[in-house]
Amino acid sequence: MDNYIGIMSGTSLDGIDAVLVETDGERIRLRTRSGSPFEPGLRGRLLALADGGTVTAREWGELDAELGRAYAGVVLQLLAESGRQASDIRAIGCHGQTIWHQPDGPLPFSLQLGDGNRLAAETGITTINDFRRKDMALGGQGAPLVPAFHRQVLGGTDRVRLVVNIGGIANITVLTPDAPVLGYDVGPGNMLMDLWCQRHTGQPFDRDATLARQGRVLPALLTTLLAEPWLALPAPKSTGRELFNESWLDRQLTGDEAEADVQATLAEFTVTAIAHEAEKWPAGELLVCGGGGHNPLLLERLAALLPGWRVDTTNAVGVDMDAMEAMAFAWLAHQTLHGLAGNLPAVTGARRPAILGAIHLPG
Repeated sequence: MDNYIGIMSGTSLDGIDAVLVETDGERIRLRTRSGSPFEPGLRGRLLALADGGTVTAREWGELDAELGRAYAGVVLQLLAESGRQASDIRAIGCHGQTIWHQPDGPLPFSLQLGDGNRLAAETGITTINDFRRKDMALGGQGAPLVPAFHRQVLGGTDRVRLVVNIGGIANITVLTPDAPVLGYDVGPGNMLMDLWCQRHTGQPFDRDATLARQGRVLPALLTTLLAEPWLALPAPKSTGRELFNESWLDRQLTGDEAEADVQATLAEFTVTAIAHEAEKWPAGELLVCGGGGHNPLLLERLAALLPGWRVDTTNAVGVDMDAMEAMAFAWLAHQTLHGLAGNLPAVTGARRPAILGAIHLPG
């Protein structure tokens, strides 16, 4: 098996996750995981851009280069921690930082920043990025891309198994015996909860659901949130900060709600949207990965809303919930270098399977 590095920075913009794995495409073993928070100034500029702010061409280019350099720094840190050399690594698979994702309309597109050329040059490792746009060129949503990896590491189940990644956005993978894999975005994961917590406490997220537990769910607000038309769209579908952002949230509020009550209601919004999707399937196993797996309130409420289901994190079945997405992009790098498809048309809606990504050589 060869060594690959996977890099992920998600819609919550909380930092960069990197993993070193061994894989032959069939088997995958996590060897080392590392990460780094975004430098505050870089995070602020990325957030402003992702929320629809305007930038000059120069600012755009500088952000792309700065983010590529930040990714390279995390890779070099990972190599140092693992005792490996660049020559030991076959390739890096880097998702990049999504700035705008527009999967519908006359000209669908998705933009991720993080200069792959710079990442390859500064690490000395072949780098593959820009995974979404080939799928979109073939009529797909370009997301989610992780269900193919979920099938690889968590498939073969004899009952319904749902893998729910609760990152900034929540997405679901449906693994059922003898049936095609399904997967799609469900709605906000941590994004709105993090935004509200940062606004009112200055903390990047609601650790241990401390703020949410001080409040109570507001039924009227929850009903308003769940009335968002996007939630009722059929799959394939994907979304992001372009829809579920600060402006969207503020439009749902009267301004009279207590801070803790809003936090509690946002948590309930996330789990209710997930539970509504799970209820479409016979009771089985729901496994959470991503940052939401550390929120005890989300896990408690999912279990309460889904009696008869086993609710746990992917740690319980041997896959590190914090490493899952970065591992997926390491695996996708393997797929690309071996001329193998990385997308699932049943998930994204693309016309056919496709080799994904752009390859940047270090020389």
